[in-house]
Amino acid sequence: GDSVALIAGVVLAGRRGIAMMQNSGLGNAVSPLTSLTWTFRLPQLLIVTWRAQPGVPDEPQHALMGPITPKMLETMEIPWELFPSETDAIGPALDRAVTHMDQTGRPYALVMQKGTVAPFALKNGGAIPTRMPPRREALQEVIAHTPANSTIVLASTGFCGRELYAIDDRPNHLYMVGSMGCVVPLALGVALARPDLRVVAIDGDGAALMRLGAFATVGAYGPPNLQHLLLDNGVHDSTGGQATVSPHVSFRKITAACGYAESFETDEVAQIGAW
Repeated sequence: GDSVALIAGVVLAGRRGIAMMQNSGLGNAVSPLTSLTWTFRLPQLLIVTWRAQPGVPDEPQHALMGPITPKMLETMEIPWELFPSETDAIGPALDRAVTHMDQTGRPYALVMQKGTVAPFALKNGGAIPTRMPPRREALQEVIAHTPANSTIVLASTGFCGRELYAIDDRPNHLYMVGSMGCVVPLALGVALARPDLRVVAIDGDGAALMRLGAFATVGAYGPPNLQHLLLDNGVHDSTGGQATVSPHVSFRKITAACGYAESFETDEVAQIGAW
């Protein structure tokens, strides 16, 4: 959604732009696509990767979005075609997209199937600082201090949940496989509904940055049985190690300003248990 709005700004300033996203991000972009780009006729090219295309095995969080991706685009009156798998077909596809955008002032989408493009090695997408302990050690500390009979542990999408599952899959764990950025409001709902249990939300920097507004909601309504542990390694680890902007952000100051009862940051794993 933010990328669609950003490119809308590029177009508003008189230039062209492309927003590229996974099809799960298409759901996030519905509001700006229907109320910003459509309303003000700010065309942009959308390149949408098609996870869970019918007949192509994929992860469970994409099981619904995969089949409905074309219908979503059509419902939003966004014409689409498959991203060409042959190089010489890309030019004509872009010509069709540009013609549509120039004539209508509305977006055009190229939907990219799995295997359309060849693998490409990333060039150090974001180095994890060596002073930080491995995520595994932090998660082991969480497990050691969250007894199953009195604690619920909710792990964010990405490696937070995957690695927690690999270390020890316990009945008081819930691993969010999708809905990136939603672990905090999910945990808030559980904590409000079950004041008899301690609720621990394990978050990542990439996911947290997507929905910082949730911090303010927790600051205003968060009960004392809710704890928010944010593991910041500066990268989107599960998608290839692309750098996040977390080095420019102080999550401690943000959470304190949002009204968290307590907020601190540490590089010492043992501090997790003490907290």
